[in-house]
Amino acid sequence: MTVREFYRALCAIIPRELGCDWDVDGLNVCPDPDREVKRVLVALDATTEVVDKAVAEGYDVIFTHHPMLFGGLKNVLADDYDGAKVIKLCKSGVSAISFHTRIDAAEGGVNDKLALLVGLENVEVVGDERIMRVGTLAQPMSAGEFAARVKDVLGAPAVLCADAGKKVHRVAVVGGSGKSEVALAIASGADTFLTGELKYSQYCDTDKLNLLVAGHFYTERHICPRLCALAVKVAPDVRADTYNSCKVTII
Repeated sequence: MTVREFYRALCAIIPRELGCDWDVDGLNVCPDPDREVKRVLVALDATTEVVDKAVAEGYDVIFTHHPMLFGGLKNVLADDYDGAKVIKLCKSGVSAISFHTRIDAAEGGVNDKLALLVGLENVEVVGDERIMRVGTLAQPMSAGEFAARVKDVLGAPAVLCADAGKKVHRVAVVGGSGKSEVALAIASGADTFLTGELKYSQYCDTDKLNLLVAGHFYTERHICPRLCALAVKVAPDVRADTYNSCKVTII
């Protein structure tokens, strides 16, 4: 199966139409669309380390959640962070594919899995972009108790908790950055909102719902096994491996 065929097969399962209009995911770098896909490296991010590993170890495709060129390119320079990665991939013939908001919204994607991991039941899709999930806990608990659960099941080094004094029962979740989704969480009737990133000012004004922030990486890294499974589903002979693209720790 060629890179071109591999990408088309992936899109047949998780189409671009599921994603947000502003998104830039898809086939981000493709120096050789006819290259045979034998090995796929899956990560949350196409960092320099991920690119170096893919090139050095003979991978044909990097398959990530976050788009490699999210901010867009005005030029391609060897001394520029993104430019250097593009040049290295093009020289080596390695392609980069990303499924971003389309797999946030997809059934069984980032947010369905996040809701499942933290123990939500009766999960609903909320909002026009189909990204937020809202569900209920079988047994209500305090914000502190729920934060401890989230920390444990996500393997996060810490969880920030802005406690509005409400029992946690109806929970909205958005993996990654939820800075633009707080109003939607409130409108959904949630008493608690779990996400990966918020702005400082949002922590300070939290009388309407509890806010829990577990880190962008930790609220989304569980999608990597799904990306591996997708790769193998469309190309059963492909070897797909995952790699931890985040090196941030709390000291």
